[in-house]
Amino acid sequence: MDYRKLGQEITELVGKKDNIARLTHCATRLRFELHDISKAETEKLKALPGVITVVNNGGQYQVVVGNEVQQVYRVITQQMGSATRSADSKSASGKNNGPKQKQSWISRFISVISTTFTPVIPAIIGAGMIKAILAVLVLTGLVTTESQNYYILNTIADAAFYFMPILLAYGASIKFETSPILAMTVAGVLLHPGWSALMAEGKDVFFIGVPVRLTDYAGSVLPIIIVVWLMSYIERFADRVSPSMIKFFTKPMIVLLITAPLALVAIGPFGTYLNDLVAMGAEAINARASWLIPLLMGTLQPFLIVTGTAWAMTPIATSQLTKNGYEMINGPGMLASNIAQGGATLAVALKTKNKKLKQLAASSGFTAVLGITEPSLYGVTLKLKKPLIAAMIGGGVAGIYAGLTGLVRYAFVSPGLAALPAFIGSNPMNIVHAIVTCLIAFIVTFALTWIIGFEDPVDDEEEGNTNVNDDKTLSGQPVQDNSPNTQSSTITNANVLSQNELRPLTIASPMQGELVHLDRVPDDVFSLGLLGKGAAIIPAKGELYAPIAGEVTAFMDSKHAVKLNGYDGEEVLIHIGVDTVNLKGRHFDSSIKVGDRVQQGDLLIRFDIDAIKAEGYEVITPIIIANSDRFPDIKLEKQSPVEVGATIIHLS
Repeated sequence: MDYRKLGQEITELVGKKDNIARLTHCATRLRFELHDISKAETEKLKALPGVITVVNNGGQYQVVVGNEVQQVYRVITQQMGSATRSADSKSASGKNNGPKQKQSWISRFISVISTTFTPVIPAIIGAGMIKAILAVLVLTGLVTTESQNYYILNTIADAAFYFMPILLAYGASIKFETSPILAMTVAGVLLHPGWSALMAEGKDVFFIGVPVRLTDYAGSVLPIIIVVWLMSYIERFADRVSPSMIKFFTKPMIVLLITAPLALVAIGPFGTYLNDLVAMGAEAINARASWLIPLLMGTLQPFLIVTGTAWAMTPIATSQLTKNGYEMINGPGMLASNIAQGGATLAVALKTKNKKLKQLAASSGFTAVLGITEPSLYGVTLKLKKPLIAAMIGGGVAGIYAGLTGLVRYAFVSPGLAALPAFIGSNPMNIVHAIVTCLIAFIVTFALTWIIGFEDPVDDEEEGNTNVNDDKTLSGQPVQDNSPNTQSSTITNANVLSQNELRPLTIASPMQGELVHLDRVPDDVFSLGLLGKGAAIIPAKGELYAPIAGEVTAFMDSKHAVKLNGYDGEEVLIHIGVDTVNLKGRHFDSSIKVGDRVQQGDLLIRFDIDAIKAEGYEVITPIIIANSDRFPDIKLEKQSPVEVGATIIHLS
């Protein structure tokens, strides 16, 4: 794949580099925060080769590209001129260069957690994997817990969690558009050995007469996020009041002199209280119904990923890992969900007859059971729907087992087969329960997917496909169908094709607009080829012309869809818009009727594009070869603007 080209195309379609406020990435997604989200061309992004899907949730515009995300990320950051596009992209006053998008407080909270944690993930995953390796070494007797080797490796693994406030200060500074260095310095104050010494003494501490609560901030999450948020306002204040001649000295002094004491005296203890309150609530639920949280996580994890809310539980899980050495909030349920996603996707790979889907499902299913589910979720199960339902059921069943057996995760890793060592710890049965959880999730989901099945999309590369096609109904509404069925008819397909079996035919564009692939249509009936192969046009003008010479054999009372049988055996179905049957003829005008003979280029229907859009409907128009199975070779012209009468489809 040409990552440079893909990165350049993504940059253009999100509104060019000046529209990017900041950019981060995770294992499979580019996570944009855009100045003006209306400039992003979502449908064109989804259609790019190499892009799995686009998700706009949790305060972020996420472009899912799969396992090659880092290569694409590098290309885009090179174009932006900054790897983080952080505070430097804004003025010192903090004013944005474009309009801000209104978000709910939940979306803002999740956006803060996501942006703050994303840069930290490599450190905590790396540390978590070292913890997992160390657990295996101890279990096999290669290392003892009293050895210096264990001590050093454990110190390396603990460092990311102990200094979590410093790491999070960097991510939070990006989110709140303030100085990363000053934010990390304030975090360093919270972890300073002098502060630890005061705690060890246990004496009362006062600052300018105000009592100071002695709190251990090692591994804490919420306190530093709140501190950096406040610091962003203090820095702007310091920037305004500092004389330009000495701003280089006075600005950082004012920031540290105000922020650090506030952090120690008020904000830090308040953040710690919130952090402990949420953790206590989760532990109380777990104590009374240990199966509930893993059940919910195992079932709803795909939904949390799609909506961007999966980050909401991260602070609690991280806090538990730091304080207890294990966590039961995220890991057990995510393990069940990830394996279930892999089971559903691999079942699809074995059952589908579509070559492209088989290849995609095999690779993404294998990745999912290892712990990375986005390619599987967005590329396979979410599109096919039934496998997603099976994965949610299988994940929930396995989650119940994980909760009832008290399964915990000892290290912060993406749960999957590759990270099973993260479930090795003080309880020797924990890894056994983890393996059983995986088996339950995989077997239940695989079996359900195999039994309930899915709508298998037509394979464009396979000749002789039989498409699901019912000329009697379009969009669930009955239509007239006076198709000739006698052998003497000039439009009888069997009669014509027997004489002209390999005759080349063409389908002309019925409207002016942009020619696109059929998979751009936001309706699975069309995009998956269930009614036949074809193309689609995004109309620029509200006029539909006959793409072939032939007879009108079906015409909707709502005037939004028409079917023509050509004199050379071709059957062409044209459906203006998506779900426009609900308009019941509003904004459409036509005088044609079933049985009319038309010539290519005859005007068939007029429609009001703006009025249809104003009522909330898409106007993208599929042009379907309804009897695709009769034509062994169907080729489409390249995507491009087209005029009425231009060739868009070749048949033989």
